[in-house]
Amino acid sequence: MIKKILLGMTLLMSMVSCTEDYTDWGNPQTNPQKEAVAFGNGSVTAVDVINLADVNTEKVKVASIVAPTSSNAAYTPNYKINFDGQSFDIDADGNMATAELTSYIVDKYGKRPLERDIDATLDAWVSNGSTAVKMATSATFQVKAIPEAPVIEEGYYLVGDMFTTEDVNGWSKAAAKAFKHSDKDVYDDPVFTVSFETTKADQYWKIIPKKNIDADDLWAAGVVGPKVDGDDSMTGLLTNTEAKAGKIAKAGKYKLTINMMDYSYTLEEVNYDPFIYFIGSTDGWSSSDQKLALVDEAKGVYTGYVYVADPNGAGLQFKFQRVAGSWDNEINAGAFNTFSDAATNEGGNFGVNAGEGVYYFDVNLGEGTITATKVETMGIIGGFNNWAGDAVMTWNAEEYCFEATNAGVTADGWKFRVNGGWDINLGGSLNNLTAGGDNLSVAGNTIKLYPTRKTSENIYCTVK
Repeated sequence: MIKKILLGMTLLMSMVSCTEDYTDWGNPQTNPQKEAVAFGNGSVTAVDVINLADVNTEKVKVASIVAPTSSNAAYTPNYKINFDGQSFDIDADGNMATAELTSYIVDKYGKRPLERDIDATLDAWVSNGSTAVKMATSATFQVKAIPEAPVIEEGYYLVGDMFTTEDVNGWSKAAAKAFKHSDKDVYDDPVFTVSFETTKADQYWKIIPKKNIDADDLWAAGVVGPKVDGDDSMTGLLTNTEAKAGKIAKAGKYKLTINMMDYSYTLEEVNYDPFIYFIGSTDGWSSSDQKLALVDEAKGVYTGYVYVADPNGAGLQFKFQRVAGSWDNEINAGAFNTFSDAATNEGGNFGVNAGEGVYYFDVNLGEGTITATKVETMGIIGGFNNWAGDAVMTWNAEEYCFEATNAGVTADGWKFRVNGGWDINLGGSLNNLTAGGDNLSVAGNTIKLYPTRKTSENIYCTVK
């Protein structure tokens, strides 16, 4: 039902040659039954809820207006509609630009397709071409609208032939593999990713919404897939109405990215290189000789240490390159959905929020996650100090190494560890230190640890 809002206000009796904003035009008449507001001697009628998904015109009707009149019949009012301190043009028939209404709702409330009740007022202005005067401002009424957006579930799972084993059906809840997503609202970030491997060709797949998984009813309404059964395209469009099964044509490792705002998908065959290369403000974006090493070929996980500095005042920002010195297929923050500990997204570049220093990075390209832990202390611990407390090393920015003198390490075993804990530690051999490696058994007093792989493919140390 359309709700009639009658309006009453004393009129502007004559034009004045100024632009002063007159707002007090008498006491509004009230009628609780009809929720009357004041607007000259005209009226405003609020319309029903506007579903912007059904609007395909440049303008949309948000109210019906019976114009207040002026003592000078030669002037025709112009109108503004006001939302929360913002004003927009509205014509005499109560139509405003669809794009402006949409933009206001999305900016204030987001894209989630819920009914939004917007407090609004109308202004009537008259002008003689050189001056303009506000005739009247209405009391508050409401514009009710729903932004246009597709159904986006809180989460998705991939099922298919490639997950079938002797014990598990690949089309079951037990085999379903969760897509990764950021911590943002799904209507602010509609992109989901999942990485997987198939050892056989011609493997079929579909996407199950989280609500179906939670209800133990995988094939309830909402299942997502291509529109054509057996579509083996690497990119395409999805549907949640009579969804068909997509097909992966050949064996390999893949990353599937879905954008549920436009229901599109992209399959990428993944071949992970042995290293990814750090480049950024530390070296004026001119050198990429620090690097992280691949430690999980299936998921594309890289770890290692990087010295992050800002000698030119450009900010602690950086990216990764797949090939040192090449910007082809660069790795930037836009492809990641989770930033943990000190890692940040700086509008496309990566960043850190704990200041200049050496950081331990864990970068998962398959799942789009990055963790940065600042090395507040690099310590040496072992039999020489009864495995109690650390001999703290000093960072040498010229040589890109941590160093300690008079350490007195002994052959009965010792290791390096970060921030006084065992979560991040190094051992193994002097020329190839690895995370969680065996105790070192070389005695000496002067120790230099080179963690950034700047001059070697390995993390290594020297002991004298």
